[in-house]
Amino acid sequence: MLRWILIGVLAVGVAGTAFWGYQEHQEKNAILIQAENNYQRAFHELSYHMDILHDKIGTALAMNSKESLSPQMIEIWRLTSEAVSNVGQLPLTLMPFNKTEEFLSNIGDFTYRTAVRDLNQKPLSDKEMSTLESLYEQSGELKNELRKVQNTVLDEDLRWMDVQLALATQDEQTDNTIVDGFKTVEKKVEGYAESNVDSALTGTSSKEHKYENLSGEKINKKEAKKKGKELLNVNGSDNLTVTESGKGANLPIYSISYQNGDENGYMDMSKQGGHPLTLLINRDVKEKNISLNEGLEKAKEYLEKYDFDQMALFQSNQFDNVGVYSFLYNQDGTRVYSDAIEVKVALDNGDLLGLTARNYFMNHKERDIPEPELSSEEAREKVNPDVTINEEHMAVIDNDVGEEVLVYEFLGVLGNETYRIFINAMDGTEEKVEKLDGTEINFASNFKGSIMPSLFYI
Repeated sequence: MLRWILIGVLAVGVAGTAFWGYQEHQEKNAILIQAENNYQRAFHELSYHMDILHDKIGTALAMNSKESLSPQMIEIWRLTSEAVSNVGQLPLTLMPFNKTEEFLSNIGDFTYRTAVRDLNQKPLSDKEMSTLESLYEQSGELKNELRKVQNTVLDEDLRWMDVQLALATQDEQTDNTIVDGFKTVEKKVEGYAESNVDSALTGTSSKEHKYENLSGEKINKKEAKKKGKELLNVNGSDNLTVTESGKGANLPIYSISYQNGDENGYMDMSKQGGHPLTLLINRDVKEKNISLNEGLEKAKEYLEKYDFDQMALFQSNQFDNVGVYSFLYNQDGTRVYSDAIEVKVALDNGDLLGLTARNYFMNHKERDIPEPELSSEEAREKVNPDVTINEEHMAVIDNDVGEEVLVYEFLGVLGNETYRIFINAMDGTEEKVEKLDGTEINFASNFKGSIMPSLFYI
């Protein structure tokens, strides 16, 4: 009797295990089918969007009306965003596909910047028309390559899950038809980059990324270690680690770090002149002993010590007994937003905890700032009359098309909200309007504060 009971229990157990395994198999298959469907949808949508994108660029070339061209450029920009989104949904993360994404993004940047400007005042130049023609030809080639892959997928009933498996396992024996097709697409797009170098597709000019303000002689590793010891406020240099950037780096630097118990620090220093680009020290900040304004004086001392001249405080905030101070370069009373530095100071003893100056070194130069063609009163008339203006500054900012423009900067209140409004000082264009958050204003004795979160983070 006991024997039959045991046999019955085992039979029920085996049946239960088989049923559980069947359910797990069914659920796994459902997940795989859903993933495969998502991959197929993203790929076919990508192919479709490239078809439409090519047609839209061709239509833009044939247009003569400025009123029609701007909406067309916006539509092209929208389609490139859709295409980039489709690429991001494909299982290609294990395969380099950045050139294709960059190409699509560049088309979007070019068309967006063209669309937002007044084409009646600034029509497409011959160079921009040439760029558009190149993009039309290149997008056509990209469309055809994607069509070839699509036809192969449909004819041979290929699965994207196999692509993911092949990429993950690097299995050379697996049919990699889709992978090979996308490698062909990527290789073809790689050739477009050189032909578009001078086509104004990139977000900012190449000059802004050469760190032209790095003065001084090149320093060696020993000198970098010595400077790093001083900047990081380390007593001994034995525990400092110094590494060099590799060949071909955009900016040759020394990366310097240390670990001392619970405290650690890191910084990037340029080889040219030994300038601090970024610095961060992590330690326990104790009870506050100095005020935010006293911390500001410390921040100014650090800037002077490291030869950052003519920097004006933009704003200050306090976070967990740490003062965070943002500075803008001030040229003859005009604030330059791209030449920015941020300093972090510990409010327990005034030590330097952080510094970021990459934007400053990347963009800084002495600018030929023109005289404004609009008076302050004329610029104020361009502001919404319901806004109560409390502050006014002259500034240089980057507008939506990446150009530096001279503006009147107004800080004003509408209802219970505070806004920063930038009016072009030459033609009265409302360049930007920013709604500021409700962070408490921290006033120093010699500056006007502003309600604005930190723009430059470490």
